[in-house]
Amino acid sequence: MRKFLVVMDDSPEFLNAMRFAAIRAKKTGGAVVILGIVAPEEFQHWIGVGEAMRAEARERIEEHFKVFHRWMISKEGMEPELVIREGEKATEVLAQIDEDPEVGILVLGAGATGEGPGPLVTELIARQTADMSVPIVVVPGGMTKDRIIAVS
Repeated sequence: MRKFLVVMDDSPEFLNAMRFAAIRAKKTGGAVVILGIVAPEEFQHWIGVGEAMRAEARERIEEHFKVFHRWMISKEGMEPELVIREGEKATEVLAQIDEDPEVGILVLGAGATGEGPGPLVTELIARQTADMSVPIVVVPGGMTKDRIIAVS
């Protein structure tokens, strides 16, 4: 089964990427993997404090995922998979693609502010494309829900 990998964060562009991935996966018989990444700077403190912060970061990701899980089940009738990794975003995205041979497409959301597509999109496209083993779909941040549905 081909999986669409989407990187979860708090940005509005994530919603566009997730919507595109869910609709496309449903139409093609695929699945959606939502990747939550805990940044290393979030837990580089004293050992006890760092562990507590790491656990809190993971809980935040799990709670955030529950919202999108419910949406995907109710709107698209599919059950997304959650993967949580710790490290630098671009590195962990590439590692997830390498470790899961069923990932066939990386779906990213571009920023809608006019200040560029965003740091993850920029890094993966500009610096990491030689290391990519799957195509990257970049969903523009300004795309409307109706347009995403139409092109998916």
